Amino acid sequence: MTTETLTSPPVTHTPATRGLLVCGVAAGPLFVGLTVVQAATREGFDPVVHPLSLLSLSGLGWIQIANFVVSGLLALAGAVGLRRSLAGGPASKWGPRLFGLYGIALVWGGVFVADPAFGYPIGTPDGAPAEQTWHSILHAFAAPGAGLTLLVACFVLARRYRLDGLTAWRTACYLVPALYVALTAISFAAADYRWMLTGGAIIWLWASAVELQRLRAR
Repeated sequence: MTTETLTSPPVTHTPATRGLLVCGVAAGPLFVGLTVVQAATREGFDPVVHPLSLLSLSGLGWIQIANFVVSGLLALAGAVGLRRSLAGGPASKWGPRLFGLYGIALVWGGVFVADPAFGYPIGTPDGAPAEQTWHSILHAFAAPGAGLTLLVACFVLARRYRLDGLTAWRTACYLVPALYVALTAISFAAADYRWMLTGGAIIWLWASAVELQRLRAR
């Protein structure tokens, strides 16, 4: 009969691994920060009625497209660093894989752009478009893809933190998905996309915090 080990393998970080983890740390703050700045300053954009995907439209849409792609590539690099850092034990395989899928979802959101809708960009009719283009349909998979992969990652990493005795981090792994789901539900109930953006920001920043925790691990 086997018993579960109570500690994770010792941490060994090469300069390359540390660089990859730094990329993962940067991904969340970059994506959230640039999205919030654009939502607050973009002419005609109302964060109450316009989802963040619409920032990829208009003459300045290239900024959000680049934000999706660059943040996604940083998250992918961070996933590689996470795989090297975890080195074995619980979450060492599926944790990085889920973080990698999160990065792919962000890149996907930048490559396939949403259709104009709800009066944005300026001059677009109110309401959803009568028909969606193929790239808008594909874009629609980005947000749930990123959210669901990180939701699962929370529970995968909670087991790792339990074995490492990191109670606060384990608690966060349960609290973050609860907040994410609750805020998303509130967003739909209140017809206010700011709640959804807040929930997304929490889980995206959690992912970067995990990378930072591994970067500082001894």
